[in-house]
Amino acid sequence: MASFEEELERSGKLIYRNAGVSMRPLIKQNRDILIITKPEGRLKKYDIPLYKRGGNQYVLHRIVKVRDNDYVILGDNCLRKEYGITDDQIIGVLTSLVRKGKEVNFNGFGYRFYTRFWYAVYPVRVIFMEARILAGKIKRKLTGKCKTAQ
Repeated sequence: MASFEEELERSGKLIYRNAGVSMRPLIKQNRDILIITKPEGRLKKYDIPLYKRGGNQYVLHRIVKVRDNDYVILGDNCLRKEYGITDDQIIGVLTSLVRKGKEVNFNGFGYRFYTRFWYAVYPVRVIFMEARILAGKIKRKLTGKCKTAQ
């Protein structure tokens, strides 16, 4: 089986279904078809690059800030931004997304609105997600105490 880099080099594009939930709600695991192509020049804010983290982990997240020498990147369903992603780490960029047989128009109003709105409410999402995590920890702690007391 060819690596992502080998497939991009061979055919000019990579077509696959993703694994993971870090780009929900935009991309659903094992449902959507992703088409990745080689990037042409510097990427822009809101582009979704495929990059390698730590030498062998492939990640597909959104650029939220373009800096002179690197990017700040964030998964749509993630709490923490990732800093220092360089062009050398990026092997491709999401150019097409097929959901239920229909291509998502990355230039359309709906998609552009989603990307800007989703990032604008990031601080609120962080508070909500952290509160949900805390509530889960409290529930597990209380449930755990009840189980040991019986």
